[in-house]
Order: sequence, then C-alpha cells, then structure tokens
Amino acid sequence: MARMPTLFIPHGGGPCFFMDWTMGPADTWERMRGWLEGLAASLPEEPKAILVVSGHWESDVPTVMTSAAPPLYFDYYGFPKHTYELTWPAPGSPALAERVRGLLQGAGISSKSDEARGFDHGVFVPLKVAFPDAAIPTVQLSLQSTLDPAQHLAIGRALAPLRDEGVLIVGSGMSYHNMRGFMSGGGRAASEKFDAWLADAVERAPVEREAALVGWAAAPAARESHPREEHLLPLMVAAGAGAGDPGKRIFRDDVMGVFVSAVQFG
Repeated sequence: MARMPTLFIPHGGGPCFFMDWTMGPADTWERMRGWLEGLAASLPEEPKAILVVSGHWESDVPTVMTSAAPPLYFDYYGFPKHTYELTWPAPGSPALAERVRGLLQGAGISSKSDEARGFDHGVFVPLKVAFPDAAIPTVQLSLQSTLDPAQHLAIGRALAPLRDEGVLIVGSGMSYHNMRGFMSGGGRAASEKFDAWLADAVERAPVEREAALVGWAAAPAARESHPREEHLLPLMVAAGAGAGDPGKRIFRDDVMGVFVSAVQFG
C-alpha cells in the first residue's frame, strides 16, 4: 500500500463550481475547478478513505464526525436555490472516526464525536469536483476553536499513521481569506507577499517548516491575508501529518484579484 500524501487545498467561494458566477468574470473558478478535477489522478492510488479538516467547523476540542451516512450542511448564504439541492452522498466511516480518536488519545489530545454533523461546504464543494462518484468513505474532523497553530500541527502529527493505512488527509481552506480584499480588489499585493512566504515556508526542512508555520502571524502581510486564521489552520494539520516528508506548492491561481495556492506534503 502506497503512503498517501497530505494536502492543503482551496475550496473556492461558497458553491462556486456549481453556479453561474456573477461576482466577477464567468470563468473566475474554472482553473481551480480543472485542477480539482485532476486531483484524484495525481495520487499514488485511490484512497481507502478521506479525512478532511475544513475551515468551516470549529469546536472546543477536535471533534470527529461519526455518522455512517453524513448529510450535507449548506453553510453558505445568498446563493441560487439549486445550490442548496446539491448532492454528494459519500459514506462516512465510524471505524475511521474511532481510529482518529484513538490516535489523538495516544498523543494526549482530547477529542469528542458528533453523530449529527453533516459535511460543510469546505468538504462537499471541492470533493464533489475531485471525487464526483462520492464512493470513498469520508470523515470530517473539526478545528480546535483556540486556533493555536502548534496544537493543529500536533493534531496532524498524531494522525500521520493514517497515511500508511490508505487514508488521504486533506486540509480544506484558503491560503488567502480576507473578504474585504476579495471584494475590493485591494488584497492583491498582500496575497502575493503572503503566498510567496507560504511557498517558501512549506519547502523548508521539517523542523524549520513547523517553526515558520507556528509563527505564521509574523509573515509578510499575514493579518492582511488572514484577519482570522480559521482558513489557514487546515494547512497546519496537513503539515503536521506530513511529518518528515517534503512540502511543495502544487497549484497557484489568480482569482478574484488575489493569489491562492495548494500545498502537498509527501
């Protein structure tokens, strides 16, 4: 069984891949969509399961979705009616959820389970593009609401053994997430500075990489790019799970006037 890489991917804006986009050029999200469509083919083999950490779910402790048939949680607002009727019926995996909690416990990290939670749009929007058959068991794990980067790196490190068990670990967020910058077009310079720092940081040796990510708020244009860091923290989990493997930027897009990137470890 091949070791799975870990990924930090952009999930776009709301249900952007499944509607006529009117907040900019009609093809705003086409390049990102095309990249996501090729994601599965870039993996060493088909994952046995997928574990996703999205920037749209926070809890006091890491919380694992345990439903065998998770619903969709349409946590976006003001979009066309049909985008609230999307489907992506991927099965859950109570067994993987239990394994996740066991690994966290083994690392001294408290966790809890949630049987009612559905996949939020940070999960189903990009994965509906990347894995349209919805056949691979998928589990979502929350962020911890403290948003402590070191803690999320530790969560990732605890989960690293899953990579040798055929599990694809995906952090779903955005490398730039300042809504005012998107809407005004004023975020371009900030996003370019932060994106350059990010690309350099993830390619450093693992110890230096983790130090850089823990100190991300000191990076150029950090707070201009992330006034609140919930969309960056999934990267920390992916990096932690990347362990000693090298990191690299695997996709970069110029979208809504800013630069956004995807990263792979391993």
